[in-house]
Amino acid sequence: MKTIQQWLDEYGESHQDHTNKTIHWICVPIIFFSLIGLLFSIKLPFAVAGFTVNVAEIAVLIAILYYFSLSRTLWIGLLLYAGVCLVLCQLIEKANILPLWMLCTGLFIVAWIGQFYGHNVEGKKPSFLKDIQFLLIGPAWLMSFIYKKMGIGI
Repeated sequence: MKTIQQWLDEYGESHQDHTNKTIHWICVPIIFFSLIGLLFSIKLPFAVAGFTVNVAEIAVLIAILYYFSLSRTLWIGLLLYAGVCLVLCQLIEKANILPLWMLCTGLFIVAWIGQFYGHNVEGKKPSFLKDIQFLLIGPAWLMSFIYKKMGIGI
């Protein structure tokens, strides 16, 4: 099994161009949020302690366990961001202005167009085409820069 540093280094190989990096700082969090929003829209037919359960909550739990297996610290930042995403999804649903799934579908499409544009500028394929696990490494890669700035080890 690769270490988190090996994953981050390999991911970073196709993310050297300044424009591509900037696009990733915008698009990766949007894609992460939109995926949570799409999964949040899928309600399960049971409740826990009187609360409706949705697929996003289960997916976040599984993702956090994956991040925990890679890093004893990085998972905390990703849990915090995922928590913010879950709260935002709940607020958007309660506002009832636009269906959450519709908003998240639009965000997802636009953000992926941005990602592919960034990789076109870089001249390198997205890492997930080599290994699907890189879809989970993108958020960790960004979080690792935040941790570095804060002086927190990964």
